[in-house]
Amino acid sequence: MNKSYIGIVAILSFILIACQKKEEASKVSDRKQLFTENWKFYKNDTIKSLNEALNANAWQAIDLPHDWSVYQEFDENSSAGIGGGALSGGVGYYKKSFNIPVEDSTRLHKIQFDGVYQNSEVWINGSYLGKRPNGYIGFEYDLTPYLNFGSKDNTIVVKADNSDQPNSRWYSGSGIYRNVWLKKLSKIHIPNWGTFITTPNISEKKALVNITAEIKNEFAKDKEIEVQVTIFQDDQEIVKSETSALSITANSAINFNKEVTILNPKLWLVDSPSLYKAQIDIIQNKNRIDRFETSFGIRDFEFDLEKGFILNGKSQKIRGVCMHHDLGPLGAAINIRAIERQLEILKEMGVNGIRTAHNPPAPELLDLCDQMGFIVMDEAFDIWTTAKTKHDYSQYWDKWHEQDLSDLIKRDRNHPSVFMWSIGNEIQEQWSNKGAKIGVELSNIVKGLDSTRPVTAGMNPPVHVSDKEVTIQFEETADKPNSLAGSGALDLIGYNYAHQTWEKHQLNFPNTPFIATETTSGLQTRGYYEFPSDTTKIWPVRWDKVFTGGNPDQTISAFDQVRTPWGSLHETSWKIIKKNDFLSGFFIWTGFDYIGEPTPYEWPSRSSYFGIVDLAGFPKDVYYMYKSEWTDEDVLHLLPHWNWEQGQTVDVWAYYNNADEVELFLNGESKGSKSKKGEELHVMWRFPFQPGTLKAVSRKNGRVVKETEIKTASKPAKIELSADRKELQANGLDLSFVTVNITDAKGILAPRANNQIDFEIEGPGKIVGVASGDPTNHESFKGKSHRALNGKCLVIVQSTKQTGEIIISANSTGLESKSTVLTSN
Repeated sequence: MNKSYIGIVAILSFILIACQKKEEASKVSDRKQLFTENWKFYKNDTIKSLNEALNANAWQAIDLPHDWSVYQEFDENSSAGIGGGALSGGVGYYKKSFNIPVEDSTRLHKIQFDGVYQNSEVWINGSYLGKRPNGYIGFEYDLTPYLNFGSKDNTIVVKADNSDQPNSRWYSGSGIYRNVWLKKLSKIHIPNWGTFITTPNISEKKALVNITAEIKNEFAKDKEIEVQVTIFQDDQEIVKSETSALSITANSAINFNKEVTILNPKLWLVDSPSLYKAQIDIIQNKNRIDRFETSFGIRDFEFDLEKGFILNGKSQKIRGVCMHHDLGPLGAAINIRAIERQLEILKEMGVNGIRTAHNPPAPELLDLCDQMGFIVMDEAFDIWTTAKTKHDYSQYWDKWHEQDLSDLIKRDRNHPSVFMWSIGNEIQEQWSNKGAKIGVELSNIVKGLDSTRPVTAGMNPPVHVSDKEVTIQFEETADKPNSLAGSGALDLIGYNYAHQTWEKHQLNFPNTPFIATETTSGLQTRGYYEFPSDTTKIWPVRWDKVFTGGNPDQTISAFDQVRTPWGSLHETSWKIIKKNDFLSGFFIWTGFDYIGEPTPYEWPSRSSYFGIVDLAGFPKDVYYMYKSEWTDEDVLHLLPHWNWEQGQTVDVWAYYNNADEVELFLNGESKGSKSKKGEELHVMWRFPFQPGTLKAVSRKNGRVVKETEIKTASKPAKIELSADRKELQANGLDLSFVTVNITDAKGILAPRANNQIDFEIEGPGKIVGVASGDPTNHESFKGKSHRALNGKCLVIVQSTKQTGEIIISANSTGLESKSTVLTSN
């Protein structure tokens, strides 16, 4: 045979094989595609039929995720109520047309929604796929039987009905507010949330990793396959790869199990959260037909009756915060960079734990907690059968709770950041036999899907509280399990508040470890202060009584001196947790302010006062108390600001660490040195105000550790801009959070400046949010103008898909304007 001919055949064969490999890799890589661009949206509360909606002319082009409520006007008479943020819900429709090529006609096509608030219904090409009432859990539909292939388009329509209000005690948002995914699968595949990875035996030398995967065969014939499991460390280095041969019968599913030993494992820690990735490939006739990837971490933990929380053999306090799902001025629409910024701010404070109050979180939050090192309490429900608001989840409980809880556990159980499951928050049935029975049912559902993590619930409280004694409520004992706490359903007794009872936990619950699921409920307005600062105010007087006190402008002192009647001051709750080893930790209410629930006030307030960080992401002063206690970084923080009336008696606090004492100077004159005594967490001076410079110096063994100054500002004169990130990705999603500071002519922050700030933008970016942290401000978060609060304001810039320079400008009457340049690459 001609050698040239042989060579040509060899080359052609090589090209054919390469093309097959490329096509095979392409089919595996497009298994799951983000399906969020080029949707259309139409809001109309009166439309009765799908056809009526499709024939409407007012459809708006949008990308997802999308929360329509955050674009509405704040309304005192909103059906959502003040608790819901005074922002309306209603009924919205979404639609998207898309094309599926003919070559994909042999594959299965599914659509996955990570969350639609709420009562979603979905159609594809006019065929009804189903309804999901719960607005927080993800779900999936099979599109395959209804699709057109080739040149003919497909149209998917989603209805979100958030019209029955109130249905929540906080701001929920409305619409397709989480991501959507289109999946293209082989008929032999691993289904949604079809893997479970555990690490049952761990040491410094080796770790046993157990991998379980459900594999479905949707062919009408039996099939022979191979399953290849590859473990990557830090998403790059292959540490193990093994292949197994399997037979799978027609139209069936099997559970594939694999045990893998990893030598010298890198353990997942909050300070160094090492991650591994399991890649599971299904191979048929030497072709890779499916690839499922999931991250996991190797860690060992326990909750001990005496030592509290132990991670990888070392005792550690859980220093957690509760977080609602909204992202402040962005509303409920998820954005990875916005969530990441929140976590970065909390991590800087020393936070190591997140409670997902009070519903399943966005998957992206858990991904970030895995990567950044947070201990997560993953919470399922705020309501069981008994309603808290007129139209809440209780009406769907009987039909949906089992599936909703099961889907949550299967979705989240591979996340190393998830350390406990919460089956409920302040459930109305918790003190009854009914609550005990439901608790046992829910715990059994969880344990049937994941027995590696403890089950808890936020109970308010699990014990009876009185001024004189602490006793068990309803005799919560093993032989009288007539409450949730006494039912045996819980592996951790979760306390919402009731700090007076924490130190009696071992007496009340001698067989079950402790976790404070929700604590504190301190109240502050950033940058506002009242004197004297060493008095405690309890606002409101009672949780069920309208509050008529407080300040006319609905401000609250930022000293740690105001709390709810059910809560405690920040310092009070931390002191108790800090000194008792058996108290495993706590989750403070809350890390960030959130839209809705403006306790103690009602209208005109429309967002919370609970946060350690305000709605714009600016820390309140108590942030630095925690930072001084929870981090090794040198902290010396002075409060309040230094703009007062001549001769006014003023209190000055200092939060500090790593030092023996703090000396305070006013205009160079010493006001004396102070040291924390006993359990004190701050020091205080009291003297008449004089304008000038307030300077603090902390020292240890006579050596200066840190110095800080606060100066009296003159009248507001100019604007300063500071972007958290100057370079953005040109992906249409990335964000830069630009802080606006109003200063005097010398650049000193003007702490009482509430100027109106107008924004302009040029280049490949857009303004997607404005805020100041003021709970009473009724300007839209989606405008281009916003009133500052106590010298500060925020503007959020989002990239487009174009590259170039983005110029953001801030202007205000009577102030020198300022611009800053961002780069989108």
